Amino acid sequence: MTEVTRRERLRAATEAEIRQHARTLLVEHGREAVTLRAIARELGITAPALYRYYESREDLLRQLRDDICADLASELHAALEPVGEDFLEKIFGVCRAFRRWALTHPEEFALVFAVPQGEAGTWQADQFAGVFLGIVGPLLIEGALKIDSQAGPPFELPDLPANREALAAAFSAEGIEVPQEALRPDAVYFLLRWWVRLYGYVALEVFGRFPFDLQHADLLFDSILHELTHEIGLA
Repeated sequence: MTEVTRRERLRAATEAEIRQHARTLLVEHGREAVTLRAIARELGITAPALYRYYESREDLLRQLRDDICADLASELHAALEPVGEDFLEKIFGVCRAFRRWALTHPEEFALVFAVPQGEAGTWQADQFAGVFLGIVGPLLIEGALKIDSQAGPPFELPDLPANREALAAAFSAEGIEVPQEALRPDAVYFLLRWWVRLYGYVALEVFGRFPFDLQHADLLFDSILHELTHEIGLA
């Protein structure tokens, strides 16, 4: 085993400190405020000195996304601990935890989920893929055996085979073994629809894009979860 040198420890500590300052700027002032110059000013060093640790601002933002996704993963896994073995309680617990995290961390949510595809990277390279697949893999395996396979896509979806292959490849890249029967076309269709509804609702709420004042958003969110479970025969 190679011993970590003092220089390596100091470098890692400095990188962590840089990202902490970057995250503070993100939370308090938004993504545009996260610049190498602003961080250097906070640290009392010159902006060029930061290039010894991060190649560019986008390199720093990518690694900041990794930190945020790691925190999100911890919260979502924690949400599964108290719910026991009931499948729907696990699904609802994860979805509610995701919404709760997004509302509490709107700037972090925006950085991870609301940046152009070219900046965020591909699905395979996106750190969130590991979070999402790590949570959803076991639930997909369990849920695929429970959903009503007769209630599949109501229309021909030409992209579904490609989506199924991409999902299987993404699971494999993360080292997650998912049996083929859990990746049936109907299961993949419902997974895609569930994510679209979940992300769409949360994004509207986080960014304040509802067309009217919503006094009981939590009740509306829960009603959507219940509708989805009815639609796939889980209720």
